[in-house]
Amino acid sequence: MKCTVCGAGMSPTTTDLPFKLSEERIVILKQLPVLQCTSCREYLIEDAVMARIEALLGRADSSAELEVLRYAA
Repeated sequence: MKCTVCGAGMSPTTTDLPFKLSEERIVILKQLPVLQCTSCREYLIEDAVMARIEALLGRADSSAELEVLRYAA
């Protein structure tokens, strides 16, 4: 797969990403599998991974301002 920003190759890796659910709530997902550009570091989340992310975020603690969850494939 090629990067849509610079055209370089994408390679699979894991990273930690924040998701802002509201003005008061942030969830950080650790060890999230992504495809990352080898040149400009742009990343892409695949559809199956995004479906799992949506499920995890749906179960996040609504009373916590900051929550850290581990993505488990």
